[in-house]
Amino acid sequence: CLHASPELLARRRNEEAFGLKAPKKQKRVKKENKTQPPVEAPYIPPKPKRAAKSLPDKTIDIFEGMTISELAKRTGEAVSTLQYIFVNVGEKVDSEFDPISIDIAELVAMEVGVNVRRLHSNEGAVLKPRPAVVTVMGHVDHGKTSLLDALRQTSVAAKEAGGITQHLGAFVVSMPSGASITFLDTPGHAAFSAMRARGAAVTDVVVLVVAADDGVMPQTLEAMSHAKAANVPIVVAINKCDKPAADPERVKIQLGSEGLLLEEMGGDVQVVEVSATHKIGLDKLEESLLLQAEMMELKARVDGPAQAYVVEARLDRGRGPLATAIVKAGTLVCGQHVVVGAEWGRIRAIRDTLGKVSEKAGPSIPVEIEGLRGLPMAGDDIVVVESEERARMLSSGRKKKQEKDRLRKVNEVRIEMEDTSEEDSKRVELPFIVKADVQGTVQAVTDALKSLNSPQVFVNIVHVGVGPISQSDVDLAQACGACIVGFNVRNPPSSVTLAANRANIKICLHRVIYHLLEDMGNLIVEKAPGTLEIQVAGEAQVLNIFEIKGRSKSKHEDVKIAGCRITDGHFTKSSTMRLLRSGELVFEGLCASLKKEKQDVETVDKGNECGLVIKDCDDFRVGDIIQCLEQVNRKPKFVSSESGAVWIEC
Repeated sequence: CLHASPELLARRRNEEAFGLKAPKKQKRVKKENKTQPPVEAPYIPPKPKRAAKSLPDKTIDIFEGMTISELAKRTGEAVSTLQYIFVNVGEKVDSEFDPISIDIAELVAMEVGVNVRRLHSNEGAVLKPRPAVVTVMGHVDHGKTSLLDALRQTSVAAKEAGGITQHLGAFVVSMPSGASITFLDTPGHAAFSAMRARGAAVTDVVVLVVAADDGVMPQTLEAMSHAKAANVPIVVAINKCDKPAADPERVKIQLGSEGLLLEEMGGDVQVVEVSATHKIGLDKLEESLLLQAEMMELKARVDGPAQAYVVEARLDRGRGPLATAIVKAGTLVCGQHVVVGAEWGRIRAIRDTLGKVSEKAGPSIPVEIEGLRGLPMAGDDIVVVESEERARMLSSGRKKKQEKDRLRKVNEVRIEMEDTSEEDSKRVELPFIVKADVQGTVQAVTDALKSLNSPQVFVNIVHVGVGPISQSDVDLAQACGACIVGFNVRNPPSSVTLAANRANIKICLHRVIYHLLEDMGNLIVEKAPGTLEIQVAGEAQVLNIFEIKGRSKSKHEDVKIAGCRITDGHFTKSSTMRLLRSGELVFEGLCASLKKEKQDVETVDKGNECGLVIKDCDDFRVGDIIQCLEQVNRKPKFVSSESGAVWIEC
């Protein structure tokens, strides 16, 4: 500053007066502070992620003619956000109070990421009486199908030679009074729980079949719980009353103790004693069902678009994907565009239970629909839409939603697997490819195989499908080392079998669920690594002790030999020996030498005498017990209960 010119000093004073110099330091400090918040910026995105994770659990009700503002309230999104989605979907909406169609409401809700439940109103519609839908449920081998066969034969006219083909799993019985009942058959095995739940969801009355000789069994209780969950009345049919061991009174007491209030006990549940083989009591059962239906006053809307429910779906070689459906309300007409789950199509043909083509199907009538582009899932709802464009849009939206949910589940499973302990690192993965005749069976077999998961073996279902085993299945199995399981499908062509044999791929074909589960259970047990356990292979008593003085001058070692008699099991030279005295452990070590009659041997069996040297052990006494320890690989067990439930016991 001493050598500075007056002009320079004046400039510096001016700078300080304006605060230009001092803030320079502050700015530098502030810049350092400002560089920190952007580092935290990447941690902001998890906030919407957390919200997205909880959204799939959220289900909202939608209905025809709801407004955008109503939809915004239910989804929890801003009206502006929904209006932007409307533009993307291709819908023009002028005001947030304009009514929108139920299909568009579903599309927008799916884009937001919430599940929807469609509500249909019967306001202003003409309601007409409809037939009752009756599902027959009960334990395996209690005579459900036999009872249905007996009912079918008594109701089919003589001109129908051979009776109705039951390929739909449902048929209509005409009563002498002119009324008709729609029957649904459900499997009784433990593996088909989801099928029974679907049957209970679509039905009006459940016929609970209980064998008079067996009584109440696990699937009987499960059927009762399904019926109660669906809030459906129950009619009990006690079957096999013609058998000598039949005891209907015991069955009634068992049902009463399980919380089923029978009419005889002051409740409202009707009980009918029948015999399917001798056709006894069938008329009483039909009367009971009609009485129950009359009390319920079953009515449905006949006009307007149909609401239907897929009971079963299968793939036909000539006709493509076929869906067995029951119409809940409205009329299903040939030529309509429909969305079934994530699939869409134009109804090409409607067939009734006799296989006859009809133009339309009314409420409570089981029909087979032809013309879908893909195979739907059993349990999907059938939605009638106004155009092909709308059908495509709704189908693609649902597929996107399904894929998002699937990926979310895969990520959750991956995180769970990463969190597993080191003990589970030995877990072996066993991939499966499942093919079956119908969609419901695919699901049942898949669920049954997943129930065979154990701490040692992880059952991974790589691919599922409906139809016969093809070359593409073999290629996929070769790529991931999977086993192909076919249930109720025809034998694959010789070329496919040959390709599978070359690639060393196992193809398991079954028609009975018991055999399939047993076969797969044994395969899983075979592939399981097992757990290593130490067990006592043999036991011996010390009768005498011999001592050999050390012959080598460098190593003055004395060796003590225990003269023993094997009292149980066998002794092996490569095993570990345990020395016990008065029940307490004295020493444990490897076997250094095992001799029988002065000759080195590998094993000595029960009842023989031998000389034994344990490494680094010279504390033998007469009367001591020596145990031979072996490491054994214990495999898990396949367990099957009387109810049909299966699991792997480790």
